[in-house]
Amino acid sequence: MAKVYFSLGSNVGDCLAHLEFGIRALEAAVGRIRHRSPTYRTAPFDAPPQDDFYNLVVECETQLPPETILNRTKAIERDAGRGVEVTRHPRTLDIDILLYGGEIVDAPGLAVPHPRMEERAFVLIPLAEIAPDLVLPSGKSIRQLLADPHIASQRVERVSDAEL
Repeated sequence: MAKVYFSLGSNVGDCLAHLEFGIRALEAAVGRIRHRSPTYRTAPFDAPPQDDFYNLVVECETQLPPETILNRTKAIERDAGRGVEVTRHPRTLDIDILLYGGEIVDAPGLAVPHPRMEERAFVLIPLAEIAPDLVLPSGKSIRQLLADPHIASQRVERVSDAEL
């Protein structure tokens, strides 16, 4: 069994419902969800002006290889109404494979660990909620990365229970 971490995000339509759909679909198509972070509202990162995103991270156990997981996550995104959008633009559901065990994957259309995860507070903060002692294949810990001033400057706000 491999431990896989996914980042889920949405900023179009009923974002919280899209995230819930994504979690249920991942569990059905990839494997058991072992942990789920709280939901965060985040400013779009390195993107044109658009609505805030809602983001969370989940940990899943699977026996599937990374390429199969990628195909299934793309199908889940399409099922959630995601069309062929321009990169970094609004979307109903975005699912990124962050980590696949301790493996490094470099295949067409798939890079694991996610190549930009260490720059993104909207990934690192929820990831720290469910795996605070995690050390990435780069050798950096989640705690080290969160101490970076660049990460600390990004707006990431935990969604209150009243909003859920």
